[in-house]
Amino acid sequence: MKIGALEAGGTKMVCAIGDENGNIFERISIPTETPEVTVPRLIEYFSDKKIEALGIGCFGPIDLNRNSETYGYITTTPKIPWRNFDMVGAFQKALHVPVGFDTDVNGSALGEATWGITKGLENSVYITIGTGVGMGIISNGKVLHGMMHPEAGHIILKKHPLDQYEGKCPYHKTCLEGLAAGPAIEARWGKKGIELADRKEVWELEAYYIGQALVDLILVLSPQKIVLGGGVMHQEQLLGLVKEEVKKQLNGYIKTKEMEDLDEYIVLPSLNDNQGIMGAIRLALDEKEGIKRV
Repeated sequence: MKIGALEAGGTKMVCAIGDENGNIFERISIPTETPEVTVPRLIEYFSDKKIEALGIGCFGPIDLNRNSETYGYITTTPKIPWRNFDMVGAFQKALHVPVGFDTDVNGSALGEATWGITKGLENSVYITIGTGVGMGIISNGKVLHGMMHPEAGHIILKKHPLDQYEGKCPYHKTCLEGLAAGPAIEARWGKKGIELADRKEVWELEAYYIGQALVDLILVLSPQKIVLGGGVMHQEQLLGLVKEEVKKQLNGYIKTKEMEDLDEYIVLPSLNDNQGIMGAIRLALDEKEGIKRV
């Protein structure tokens, strides 16, 4: 079975062909420009591949309510040319195949839950920390939706008492994205994270905010495993510091086997940065099979 997968990001669109076992046979990357420029190139790539379904993991916000007139649309994105663009409709009309659709980070969560490190778990969280912060949540074996989709990258945090930075997010300032995403690191310290690898205080502060967010998620969602991805997590020292903060801030309140082994509980992605594409394959398969993961 040939399956199309599209990881639609704000700076690039990754197109791939795979199969029902999560194997990826080919891929290309196309810059994200305007819909008028980018979408025809995406359709052209898939049009001669004889795919049976297409899965799209897309930057957001997006409309995932199948009863909505704008289901399948990108909605209030800060990427102005893409606002109110009918993403699902454009590909259905051109390719005439089932199109599965969800957020890019939900796609990554689904990829890990299907073929990766959270396989077999009913409840898990995937977090990407890079130019922004997004969270995909698997709850009772399904991708969590509701009024729309989780935007937990914008949960409001308590600032560190020594942090004078106001926060980068134009909406909330002191949310997780505003305090801990890549642009916040650069704005606070005057250099990109990759240039600050040897500055311990940078990553201790970063761990304080990420750890605080994880404590909130643990207390609200009670996940069985948390996966931390994205460019910021490429700093090797950060994962250990985050675990220390989680232990410190929970202060012994939760007593489970997971809390006794944080090395197995808070982990990095396992699919060699293919989790988003593999999740898109799963979205396509589910749509073809009529399974609605909501």
